[in-house]
Parts: sequence; C-alpha cells; structure tokens
Amino acid sequence: MLDQLRAMGVFACVVEKNSFSGAARELGITTSAVSQQIRSLEQDMEVILLHRSTRKLSLTEAGQAFFHSCQEMLSAAERGKIRINELRDDLVGDLRIASTPELCENHVIPALSHWMSAHRGLAVHLEADNQYIDLIDGRIDIALRMSSNIDDQQFHVVPLAHVEQVLVAAPSYINQTPHISSPEDLLNHDMVHINLVKNYQKLNFEHVVTKDHVNIELNSRFTTNNVQVAKTMCLQGHGVAKILYLDIQKDLLNGSLVEVLPEWRLPSFTLYAVMSKRDQQPTKIHRCLDALKQYFSQLPGGRIYQEAS
Repeated sequence: MLDQLRAMGVFACVVEKNSFSGAARELGITTSAVSQQIRSLEQDMEVILLHRSTRKLSLTEAGQAFFHSCQEMLSAAERGKIRINELRDDLVGDLRIASTPELCENHVIPALSHWMSAHRGLAVHLEADNQYIDLIDGRIDIALRMSSNIDDQQFHVVPLAHVEQVLVAAPSYINQTPHISSPEDLLNHDMVHINLVKNYQKLNFEHVVTKDHVNIELNSRFTTNNVQVAKTMCLQGHGVAKILYLDIQKDLLNGSLVEVLPEWRLPSFTLYAVMSKRDQQPTKIHRCLDALKQYFSQLPGGRIYQEAS
C-alpha cells in the first residue's frame, strides 16, 4: 500500500511537470526510477495512464480521472501533515492528565486553572482515580504519581516535589484521649487506615533529632480506600490517620486538624510527572509540565514540604 501511495505521488508530479525528467528533479530521484514507478502503477492497475512520445506526455481518460484522485490524496496528506504539526507545536487538541481525586481537586486544577483558560484550543481530560491508569491504553499524556521511586525505562519521569506523610487528628480527639508522646502510645488509640498501599497497618518512624527508629503495626476497626473519607473521619473525631501532606495541608493550616507526633518522621514520597517516552514530546505536554513545575515549586509547607531538586 505504501509503495502504491508513493507511486501515486510520483505520477501526480509527472503530470504537473509534464515530463519524467522534471519530476525526477523535483523528487530528487533518477528519471529511470520515475519511469519504473509509473510502469509499476500501470501494471498494478492494469490501465495505461500516460501516452508517451518523444515530444510530450498526455493523459489517457483513465489517467485524467486517476490524476484527480491523486491530487485529492496529496491534499489530504498535506492537511494531515499540517494537523500533525499543529498538534506537535501548538496548544491545541486533547490533553489527558491522570492523578488521584485528591491531587486533581486540591492541586492539579489550581496549578493549571489560568493556563487552561489561556489556551482554549486545548480539550483537557482529567482522569481522577486512586488506581494507576495505563498510560498507553488510557492515552494519558501526563500522570501524576506518588512513589518512593520510579525506575522504569519505558517512561519519562520528572520529579515535582518531595511530600511527607503525617499523622493527623482533630483537636477534639486529642483533647479527649490519652496523650500521645511516642509511637507506642498509638497502640491505645483508634486509627483510621487508608488501605490503598500494601502493609498499610505498619508504621515506620524516625526521630528527627536522635534518628531512633520505631516500627509498629496498628490494627483498627476503621479502614477506607478513600483519602477524603479518612480525612472526614478524623475531622469528626474518630481517630488518627496517616495522610500525605499535600492532601491535608489546608486542614493543618486552618487548625481543623493537628499533626500528631511532629518530632517523628514517617517515610516520604516523591510526586512524579510520568509520561510515555517519545522522540519529540508535543509542545502542549512541555507547557503543561512547566505549569505544574512552577506550581509545586511555590507551594508553602515548612519542614514537611520541600521542592524536588
């Protein structure tokens, strides 16, 4: 099929130049190669397209009809090429972003709000799910993923921010329950577990000063697969939850939740932008990534938020 399409292009060029040699010069190939392309095309289609003489070329009736079809094909190909260049170089077309519901709501939309308003040629699709969406099957351009490390050679990975996990509870819960001064004290408290990761009952602590380590396993009657549900449970005074700082920072700042055991650190994560590897990323992906980088580099948060290097 590709050989036939190529031959159609050669035929159209011969007609436009009205000579085999002129087409050869235009296409940067030999005159004999042009002749071979036309012969092959005529053999495949079992018609004569051109009357050849020593002085000029003329189209047969079949050749005239076929020439119009070739022109339409070449015009369609040119339009397709222009569209591809637009999608590659301009901020138009579809842009698909995947992340968790919490990150989409609290950070991705604020990060891209002005940018989306400024580029109305973009159709932005936000896939909000706690489960990883396959980048290829889901046609995802950028996925925001939280992980301790992503080392996968099939992806282009850009770190956006270091994010810590924190233990939080409502002031009402803290005021009505035994004091929590060490990780072991949590054994006497209600936990609200988020079961989106393996071994979610296990907590690994490091003291910020002494560097002592404490590992404990906490069972609980409260479990959910949704961060917002866990946060609401905490706000209602039902216990202590381990939540990513990015998902809880507003509640900490306004005092509706407080940090438990701030002198003990939990393992931190890195927020990554993950993209399929391509020889040339479309401009819209580069610009979206720039907007995300700028937003996350400026987020406040003190000791529990640091910009990724």
